[in-house]
Amino acid sequence: MRFMVIVKANKDTEAGVMPSTEQLAAMGKFNEELVQAGMMEAGEGLHPTSNGARIKYAGGQGSASRGPFPLSGDLVAGFWLINAKSLDEAIDWMKRAPFGDGDEIEIRQVFSTEDFGEALTPELREQEERLRAQTAKK
Repeated sequence: MRFMVIVKANKDTEAGVMPSTEQLAAMGKFNEELVQAGMMEAGEGLHPTSNGARIKYAGGQGSASRGPFPLSGDLVAGFWLINAKSLDEAIDWMKRAPFGDGDEIEIRQVFSTEDFGEALTPELREQEERLRAQTAKK
């Protein structure tokens, strides 16, 4: 199963405070353990919302607003994409992540093609597989 691990933003990440050498080393060590265990597909930190935008849709049209956005529980500062046998295994691994007091992450399972059942027609399934193969080549 694939899981998206969402690292929640805080006042420091939104202010653009960069991690210390010690924090980067600890995260690098943890990421290396994930890679060696064959779990990590991707993992990145994100710039603060002051460098981003949101697009809201209405009536078939999108309108953009640029950050910064107010600090709230829905802001994301980074992510991992991992493979785990279960949510429990993902939780066990991510409890070991080198975060400090008050930091928060969220773990969400990624949909697989099987999850969509009959709504994913053979044509849509073929398109999905073709697009994944193209993406993997890059």
